[in-house]
Amino acid sequence: MNVNQIKVAIADDHKIFRDGLKMALKDKDYLKMLWEAEDGKDLLHKLRIKQPDVLLMDIRMPKLDGTNAISLIRKEFEGIKIVVLTMYDQQEMITKMMEMGANAYLSKTTDPDEIYKAILTCMNDDFYFNDLVNKAVLLKLQHKRTVRQFYPMPVKFNEKELNILKHIALDKTTEEISKEVFLSPRTIETIRQKMKEKVGAKTIAGLVMYALRNKLIDEV
Repeated sequence: MNVNQIKVAIADDHKIFRDGLKMALKDKDYLKMLWEAEDGKDLLHKLRIKQPDVLLMDIRMPKLDGTNAISLIRKEFEGIKIVVLTMYDQQEMITKMMEMGANAYLSKTTDPDEIYKAILTCMNDDFYFNDLVNKAVLLKLQHKRTVRQFYPMPVKFNEKELNILKHIALDKTTEEISKEVFLSPRTIETIRQKMKEKVGAKTIAGLVMYALRNKLIDEV
């Protein structure tokens, strides 16, 4: 793409902010202001007429807010770079918007030079990661690790393992299970040990308790 023509559009319901942003960016190299929208519906209407390279977009807008607008934009206009400019700095909102397709997430208090840098970086590298985004992503990763640590996902057993597990829960001996499932006692013991290792159980009782707690087998 010709860097001399980065077409920029602004979507924000506050005219004072739109005017201030246009003024702050008007002397920046390579930028051409294409249009501005005052709400979400106006934004989608103008996008269908003429698409910018970069969209500077607020989250909270009348008629159609940014969270819904970004989903529609990504379905119709995949190539547009979306730079979110908002007063909302909650970690959940930041990660949500980035996951939905935003290329950058900035506070409305961001210096114009950084907004300009974000525009250029998104055009060259697709994404602009500032401290706000980096912190939100890091916190989400830490939360996921904590959830996995204290609430591990249930282990999946295959049909053969589940069948043997049901017999174990009925307090049947290895020899009895062997006759029921037509496998050698040694094979039964091997499968039983592997199931214990899968769930981290030290005893057969621990294995059965795990299976009952995660509804892998019915109450016996």
